[in-house]
Amino acid sequence: MIVGIDIGSRSIEMIALIDGEVAHARRVPTTFDPISQCSKLLDGVRPASLVGTGYGRNLIQRLGLDCDLSAITEIKAHALGAIHAFPEARTVLDIGGQDTKAMSVAKGRVIKFEMNDRCAAGTGKFLEYTAGVFQIPVEDFGIYALKGRKPPEISSICTVFAETEATSLMARGERAEDIAMGLHKAIVKRTVNMLNRVKLTFPLVFSGGVANNPCVLKLLADEIHGEIGKDILVPTTPDMVGAMGAALHCMTITNQ
Repeated sequence: MIVGIDIGSRSIEMIALIDGEVAHARRVPTTFDPISQCSKLLDGVRPASLVGTGYGRNLIQRLGLDCDLSAITEIKAHALGAIHAFPEARTVLDIGGQDTKAMSVAKGRVIKFEMNDRCAAGTGKFLEYTAGVFQIPVEDFGIYALKGRKPPEISSICTVFAETEATSLMARGERAEDIAMGLHKAIVKRTVNMLNRVKLTFPLVFSGGVANNPCVLKLLADEIHGEIGKDILVPTTPDMVGAMGAALHCMTITNQ
């Protein structure tokens, strides 16, 4: 059994493969004790080899496992996972809890990439934080924002300043749904700028937890003039793409 594990800022995903087929797919929150959370994921799993990815990828060395261990970057893992799901992919967008990655890919390789990893702006953390302002679970925030009709322009994408701006807009009588839509549009605008810098080419694979947000997906499609399901492809479980990529890399190096 070979294993890929993606240790992110908000969640940890694990994929275990046997003969190239998924035997286990698990996910847990990262919490303040990612080592224990990784151990929970690996309960009952005995890997012959394991590859880690994500911001905490080097933590795999502390799991006490008696197997071959290695790590790869998030860029490589998400590219491998996205291309595995959609071999025709030309661009990959991953929006996770703490960073956003845009990649141009060709012949199974990353040609160019952009990564926002110094600020939570435009990430899942931004959505989680601003959803809290509306007292709405982040899982429902996208559906709520789709009710917006006249979204105001949000001038700041900074997580803290965006909250202040949203509060000011509420005080001026703007509809909450419109403000929520405005916040989503600000995320998409920032994301499209990153995609343009890597020369967006269809098909685009959208991965990461934020790909589950219907408002971000719709606004992205509108902004880049792409059709969902044709130009914009979303994996069945977009938050597992990094772990799958790590597992695929593990399978490759094991078979060498």
